[in-house]
Amino acid sequence: MTSPSPSQGVLYIVSAPSGAGKTSLVKALLKSDPAIRLSVSYTTRAPRPGETDGRDYHFTDRQHFETMLADGEFLEHAEVYGNFYGTSKGSIARDLNAGHDILLEIDWQGAEQVKAHFPQSTSIFVLPPSFNALRTRLAGRGQDSDEVIERRLAAAAHDVAHADAFDYIIVNDDFDHALLDLVAITRSVRLESARQLNRHAALFDEFRRI
Repeated sequence: MTSPSPSQGVLYIVSAPSGAGKTSLVKALLKSDPAIRLSVSYTTRAPRPGETDGRDYHFTDRQHFETMLADGEFLEHAEVYGNFYGTSKGSIARDLNAGHDILLEIDWQGAEQVKAHFPQSTSIFVLPPSFNALRTRLAGRGQDSDEVIERRLAAAAHDVAHADAFDYIIVNDDFDHALLDLVAITRSVRLESARQLNRHAALFDEFRRI
């Protein structure tokens, strides 16, 4: 694998079935580590209560989304439950080249597309502790009808079938423990030898001269 540039940021990809707790884990990670920035995706779905345009998503209509897609502006895109989601290719590249660590919350299909463009990215899959626990979480959110919940549960089984394509897998049984696992992954990636050799080149040169 090609060594990362000394100034290159790290791209983290986090995926999970709906209701696995991915968003809560990511929010807690970003709060504990301000050096990681959340990539804000575009979506055609309506904002949920408490969501803000430009912070949680760039909310747009389908026509504008399709225009951006035709212009090749998306690194990845997918249709989920009748809504479209996409990640701006240019904004990710600019942030990484500026040395910023970026985190993407996307489904497994998007993760596959991102990996093709950024093979050095780190992918993480979040699993719920059980199928029944996932059903309870989805019902407890009070956001979806029974029909939508059943669709999400069916989709979850399909999502989990692709977990083996990810670099890391976290089981979100206990939230605090799962968060520690997520933090450990992000820190370990920063300490990879190739990154450290580049980041501390002057230090290694000093010892080579002895």
